[in-house]
Amino acid sequence: MLKPFYLALMTPIVLSQPSFANPETQISVYGGYQTAPHSGVSGDDPEANWSDEFTAGWDGKSFDAPAYYGARAIRWRSDNWGWGGEFTHAKVLADDSTRAENGYEKFEFTDGLNIITINAMRRWPSAWGEKITPYVGAGLGFAMPHVDIKTTGGTHTFGYQVTGPAVRAIAGASYGINDTWAMFAEYQGTYSMNKVDLDNGGTIETNVITNAVNVGFSYSF
Repeated sequence: MLKPFYLALMTPIVLSQPSFANPETQISVYGGYQTAPHSGVSGDDPEANWSDEFTAGWDGKSFDAPAYYGARAIRWRSDNWGWGGEFTHAKVLADDSTRAENGYEKFEFTDGLNIITINAMRRWPSAWGEKITPYVGAGLGFAMPHVDIKTTGGTHTFGYQVTGPAVRAIAGASYGINDTWAMFAEYQGTYSMNKVDLDNGGTIETNVITNAVNVGFSYSF
């Protein structure tokens, strides 16, 4: 996990070129409240109680350990435009009825449904006064969840997998505390396509949407 996390944060710093007089690097960390709507599950799990497909009801449980969190690094190439990398430790757990009806003791991505993207960002300094800066962003990357799936009395698939492409959307505003520190609040949504290989020889596919309200701090240099 540390390697993709490190790469996601350092990519914008390593690849940036000083084409503007005063480029700015901004490191942000955040937590928040994250949910996920139901999603369809398809594939083939020979030990479970379903065939073809079913619908999973997801719980986020943002504040249960391991908690929901994220971090990003942005290289602002001008006052308005920047790009960089982001890592989000999102979480989804199938609810009790989903597990009971389909033959699972565990069916979750809780350490977590990790989303890693390269982002493009746009901000409007001083648009809402000297200290408040609204911003939006979008990212493209991949999902690397920690798969934790176990059929009732059966095989336990447990470990990290790269499961498919992912996208994210961001909209928020920051408040400047001083020249280097700011606090922010934002909405963030992600969409990931996940194809999981099970240890019993089966596969599971599901496309997951997450919605989150984040709060955090940024450091600029």
